[in-house]
Amino acid sequence: MTKIAVLGGGQIGEALVSGLIAAGFPAADVVVTNRRQARGAELEETYGVSTTSNNEQAIAGADYVFLCVKPYAIIELLEGLHPGKESVFISMAAGLTLNALEAAVPQGTPVIRVMPNTPMLVGAGMSTLAPGTAVSEEQTAQVVKLLESVGEVEVIADKDMDAAAALQGSAPAYFFLIAEALIDAGVQLGLTRDSAQRMVTQTVAGSGKMLTDSGRDPVTLRANVTSPGGTTAAALRELEESGLRGAFFRAAEACAQRSKELG
Repeated sequence: MTKIAVLGGGQIGEALVSGLIAAGFPAADVVVTNRRQARGAELEETYGVSTTSNNEQAIAGADYVFLCVKPYAIIELLEGLHPGKESVFISMAAGLTLNALEAAVPQGTPVIRVMPNTPMLVGAGMSTLAPGTAVSEEQTAQVVKLLESVGEVEVIADKDMDAAAALQGSAPAYFFLIAEALIDAGVQLGLTRDSAQRMVTQTVAGSGKMLTDSGRDPVTLRANVTSPGGTTAAALRELEESGLRGAFFRAAEACAQRSKELG
């Protein structure tokens, strides 16, 4: 029987708990910590899990401990705990390297670094995972299975985590910005904002589903929409001449560099 402790009952912590329960994981085997009693009661009522404000109590006997607090609080949280060697600690915070995480716990403590993204709140997340030096293949596989309750998971090396921050950690914001810009463009063309938002929202959702479900790469899907000399070709020319690809290259580089600095 696997015991799970989730330290931090905010958005990411609740999304994880929601996914685990929806996937059939026993609520009786999950404990969530939160400082506010009212929030704890809300989580208990909604998901049937146990809650406490005591982190030490929560991790006692836990097989897997998910750290779902803000990045600036992770190291202090780890240094204040007294983990048993049987517990695997999973950081869900951006920026912190495995070296920093492992330095905050007793030597030999299994630590895993995870970069989640916000679509996990709707069960469609993309998480990247880097296991530490003391983590077994079996433990890695189990954490992958647990995280798959809220989306897809990719196991990568810790050195690649800054790139992952650019491509999936921060990337939802890029797509939201594109959607926002298209809605504004629709309003400028004379549409009501409600109509423009509905058109763009469904188009983004449908395009994403085609990308994940069709088995075709984005180059093929883009080409299939683009008739020679047609409206799409005219729009794509404007995007290319405006330097769209270069802007994304630079944005990804800036994001990866900032992730490196934070680590």
